[in-house]
Amino acid sequence: MPIVIATAVLGGLSLLFGIALSVTNKAFSVPSNPIRDAVREALPGANCGACGFPGCDGLADALATGKAEINTCPVSDESQKKEISTILGIERGESLEKIVAKVICQGDNDRCKPKYVYEGISDCVAASLIADGNKACRYACLGLGTCVRSCQFDAISIDKHKGIAVIDAVKCKQCGKCLEVCPKHVLSMQPLSLPVRLLCRAAEEGKLVSDNCRVGCNGCEICANQCKFNAITMVNHLPVIHRDHCVGCMMCAEVCPTSAIQGDFDNRMIAQINRSICIGCGLCTKACQFEAIAGERKFPHTVTEACTGCGLCVAKCPKKCIMLSVRKHVRDENAKVGITPYEAAIPQKQTI
Repeated sequence: MPIVIATAVLGGLSLLFGIALSVTNKAFSVPSNPIRDAVREALPGANCGACGFPGCDGLADALATGKAEINTCPVSDESQKKEISTILGIERGESLEKIVAKVICQGDNDRCKPKYVYEGISDCVAASLIADGNKACRYACLGLGTCVRSCQFDAISIDKHKGIAVIDAVKCKQCGKCLEVCPKHVLSMQPLSLPVRLLCRAAEEGKLVSDNCRVGCNGCEICANQCKFNAITMVNHLPVIHRDHCVGCMMCAEVCPTSAIQGDFDNRMIAQINRSICIGCGLCTKACQFEAIAGERKFPHTVTEACTGCGLCVAKCPKKCIMLSVRKHVRDENAKVGITPYEAAIPQKQTI
């Protein structure tokens, strides 16, 4: 009999609690939002928190209520952003330039001197606690994989021979987690298509840098002196490249004695003049900072291999007969030569 009573009591309590939960659920339920649900489906689902919201659910709520921008999620690719903008009925402009993590160091095992043999935990934070790391340059990538373990997208690896981090730009989702965990701060978020970039953080004077690393910036200022567009200033013995002034001529990378400045030479440009339209006004010659345009007045001009692809001539040409294209040959600074009026008058194909 007691068992029957206990069973009845428990059954009654269960029924009572069930009714209470049902009433509570109806009273406090959040109405379904089809737009919010569709946005949530379009998000990548990484839940990395790089957007500043509590995961993809939080961001979906913010997007659906207009409290966040389409580009808030750094992990979403262009197709996902386009899908979200379609769901929300928002017109998007041209695609934004992709930002990826870059290793601001070239001090691998072959270039940067070792300080001691590290045999501890394979972790950059742990290694940095012992005499500021095992590499002679205190700004160098330690290459022990702390950033690798933080990346959810398998976009970072360690070159086993060189002992330095390598970023896969295709896989990088610009979440920034690697930047947060790196004790040496050698990782930076940068536009993928920069024509030139400084790959050194050693803010020390010349000999202190060169004694430790063969590819470190020694603060020689050659890049700043060579730049004809006031795009480089020196701060703490390091060149700062001002993107709003940089025209992509890549001369800073070309003249850097230690290769601390990297240039995208595979995509370096060269000017081409349509000689059938050129009237020989000479405005392009006056604009050229590199003596790379030859020709007499009133005769079609020619671009030499000294061209850096800065584009000043394109902007100055009144006939719009100059265009830029990717060059096929390495720039030849000794090609600053003129041609005779007779040669200029002979129709010839422009080569690059």
